Amino acid sequence: MKNLSSCHILLFSIIFAIAKRETPFMEKIIDENKQGTKLVLEEKKENTKKLFIESYGCAMNFSDSEIVASILNNQGYNTTQNLEEADLVLVNTCSIRDKAEQTIRKRLQKYNAVKRDINPSMKVGVLGCMAERLKEKFLEEEKIVDLVVGPDAYKDIPNLLNEVEEGRDAINVILSKEETYGDISPVRLNSNGINAFVSITRGCDNMCTFCVVPFTRGRERSRDWKSIIEECKDLFNNGYKEVTLLGQNVDSYYYTSSNPDEPVITFAKLLEKVAQISPDLLVRFSTSHPKDITDDVLHTMAKYENICKNIHLPVQSGSNKVLDLMNRKHTISDYYKIFDQLKEINPDIQFSSDFIIGYPGEEDEDFNDTFELIKKIKFINSYSFIFSPRPGTVAADLNLIDKKISMERLEKIQSQLYDNQMHMNKSLEHKTINVLVENLTEDKTGVFGRSEYMTSVIFNGKKDDIGKIVPVKINKSNRSTLFGERDFSSNQKVA
Repeated sequence: MKNLSSCHILLFSIIFAIAKRETPFMEKIIDENKQGTKLVLEEKKENTKKLFIESYGCAMNFSDSEIVASILNNQGYNTTQNLEEADLVLVNTCSIRDKAEQTIRKRLQKYNAVKRDINPSMKVGVLGCMAERLKEKFLEEEKIVDLVVGPDAYKDIPNLLNEVEEGRDAINVILSKEETYGDISPVRLNSNGINAFVSITRGCDNMCTFCVVPFTRGRERSRDWKSIIEECKDLFNNGYKEVTLLGQNVDSYYYTSSNPDEPVITFAKLLEKVAQISPDLLVRFSTSHPKDITDDVLHTMAKYENICKNIHLPVQSGSNKVLDLMNRKHTISDYYKIFDQLKEINPDIQFSSDFIIGYPGEEDEDFNDTFELIKKIKFINSYSFIFSPRPGTVAADLNLIDKKISMERLEKIQSQLYDNQMHMNKSLEHKTINVLVENLTEDKTGVFGRSEYMTSVIFNGKKDDIGKIVPVKINKSNRSTLFGERDFSSNQKVA
């Protein structure tokens, strides 16, 4: 949908940006640079079939594609970037935004043109949220795909392919109350070997009035904490420097074993266990919900230096009236309380957020409340978008605010957010900060990475710095990027 709801981060290389009109969902941050990424993994010599898989949407979708690739890799498929030679073409879809759906429809037209003109034996399938939402429409009405697989049915893909081979359309969009894919070790597709995403929950129970996620991804469930820890340990042992714990709402993570002797694991306890793997492993999480984040989480963030001091906490609106209309189940006073607590625990912590502008029923007073919130809490990064309805949600039937008014409000909000970002980045000039180096710059004259606040940093590093956390003295900045030089005089540890 074009609107926000509850899951963060990322995205392979999370990029915080402020965009117009197009809205991510459930606090899922959508990295526009990654949309349509073709996933590739190391070939198995014994595999004879070719898989072409593209992903759209948030980090959760990219993580799911890794699960699908792992399943099919064990079924005789190697990945390919050449569409024309593929035996199986899959697109992992996002239903959160209309733009995403239209993009995917265009890709399906492309796939079918190749199937018609070049490779008649090719099979085409739709995965993920769009598959769940549109179901039979793809197969029976539009007849543009061979199989449709919902987010909880990826293990059934081999069976569905058998159905297709026997000449039948195949569909499984059944939502599960238990499936977490915790027993599948995802392949790391197109990975830089530095950052990785680890899914800890699936689904959502919040039922925000603007969001389709509960309908496309089902009820909330938590993955076995032991499998999460093992995956994070394995990543660290294989050279990864940073993990991001993913969920529609990570703060609601709650795992109970069938064994009554085993302890209940909350998100705070899970976060602590991941941080304890190694002080050299950076830990992030996304996304939080103001109604669910606990004091234990706040104190855990303060206790461990390797938990990054940046929290994405979507508020959506500064008006209690609008929050109630959205069924967000938190108030602005709740939000300020969390902000004050975190700042008291660690003054250096920074916030980012999401805002829906022009939600039905938003009056001038409500908008002014949102604007004042942004002025008081100088968010380091944020998304802001004009509301637009998604089919099947409560908000889809509400009366829209005049588009001109919404655009004027959006521009005012974004201008203030820009100022906040400029101010924050300016405040870091002449200071030394730690940077996780991810790659060479495009012209190969330096390197780029990210600070613990997710800010992009470019400096005069070398290839050997890639994958290391190094101190960088910031010399200048703009709204989106810090520029500096390696600080060899710093006593900060190089990890």
